[in-house]
Amino acid sequence: MAIEETSFRRSNASARGKRARIKLPSLRLQTSERKLLLLVMDLLLINLALVGSVLTGWDEPVTPSMLLAPYKWYLSLIAVWLVVAFFFDLYDLARAASTTTIVRNASAAAVSTALIYSLIPSLTPTLQSRTQIFVFIGLAWLGIVGWRVAYAQFFVQPYFGQRALVVGAGWAGRTLAAMMRNAPGDANPYRGTGYELLGFIDDNPAFAGGMVEGIPVLGGHEALLPMAQALEVNEVILAITHRHVISDALFDGLLRCRERGIHVSVMSDLYERLLGRVPVQHLGRDLSMALPAADSAYHRLYQIIKRLFDLAGGTAGLAALALAMPCVALANRLGSPGPLFYRQMRVGRGGKTFEIIKFRSMIPDAEASSGAVWSTANDERITPAGRFLRRTRLDELPQFINILRGEMSLIGPRPERPEFVEQLAETLPFYRARHAVRPGLTGWAQVQYHYGDSVDDARIKLEYDLYYVKHIGALLDLRIVLQTIPVILLFKGH
Repeated sequence: MAIEETSFRRSNASARGKRARIKLPSLRLQTSERKLLLLVMDLLLINLALVGSVLTGWDEPVTPSMLLAPYKWYLSLIAVWLVVAFFFDLYDLARAASTTTIVRNASAAAVSTALIYSLIPSLTPTLQSRTQIFVFIGLAWLGIVGWRVAYAQFFVQPYFGQRALVVGAGWAGRTLAAMMRNAPGDANPYRGTGYELLGFIDDNPAFAGGMVEGIPVLGGHEALLPMAQALEVNEVILAITHRHVISDALFDGLLRCRERGIHVSVMSDLYERLLGRVPVQHLGRDLSMALPAADSAYHRLYQIIKRLFDLAGGTAGLAALALAMPCVALANRLGSPGPLFYRQMRVGRGGKTFEIIKFRSMIPDAEASSGAVWSTANDERITPAGRFLRRTRLDELPQFINILRGEMSLIGPRPERPEFVEQLAETLPFYRARHAVRPGLTGWAQVQYHYGDSVDDARIKLEYDLYYVKHIGALLDLRIVLQTIPVILLFKGH
């Protein structure tokens, strides 16, 4: 009660003060607004860097129309920037809020964009001297890095954050609060998303007046609207897994908050929007949260185009496979004699099993004594050549054969072994939903999460896989491709 009274007094004093001055617009940025702000400023600054470099070699008087006329310069620069920016994952809000991380990534993106752009003929201006090229690179680096450092220092301040109440101090609410705690570096995926949890609303008498995950419980359903108004809340987050048990009074309180213009969201939606994962343990039996959108003409067209890309990629992959085979065969022969290929049953689309083909990276008959077990990051069964194959993902090259057969796709959830599927399907809700699409050579879970060898790791990867199944589309596929490239180049495979 002391917390409530203090909050209400502060609210009344604030209200009296506001009568005496003009109310300024709120700058509490939502996650989508943050990403849009980053994108717009990046595009503006990279294009200004181009204009600055062009002007250094321009001898005649310059007018705005002369600079705007060759619009293809700017369109091509925007295209190059978007590809490079997604390659370096510049629009991840947690990374954008970390100064050390963003200086490294933004520097690499700015310099890479300038260099790539300078090498594109016809669509770009001819930068006739080294001075112009260095000016372009320098302005791009200075503008992008300076802006990103300013964002990391300035826009993470409380004034720009979303003030939120959480309805439900149970399992889902505690999980949300624990994940939103401040953590050093990039350990907390919510860092930089701008959410400030002010308190819980829960009708359970056991929580009344207490603290949950360091956040006060402000009262029951009757306190929802008064507290939301007193604390100037921007968002109310419903963190109740089984929403059919919500009382009529609480439901009415949520509607009243929405009536007052306060955004009301569901914990599972927020979790998905911020983390790019579907929270399987907090969905109850809500199938809509783990299923793709309704069938549409776009989806049918996308499936056709994706299959054509699979056929083209599979054909190109066979050429790479042919080039790699002699080298891999020699390395295996010297380090661990045995078969060149390794075949294993996996579960594909529709729950059907197929035989996956890989370059052998373990000693022959690695599971002869142990049976089916997960491979670990430092598995002693991995051969010296196999360790290099895994880090570069070259052991996956033979799977282009599976792609041409139609058993796999270039992009999709990684196929799992039947023995593990049965075990995981009993433990993890919605596990079988990942079989709604073709498994892939690379996937959303592979570029977002490290190598896993436990049930908990499998749960997190499942959350990423279900996000892909639910949001499957060309843009997500492109993002996965771009983020797979640094995994290969930096030897991050396992």
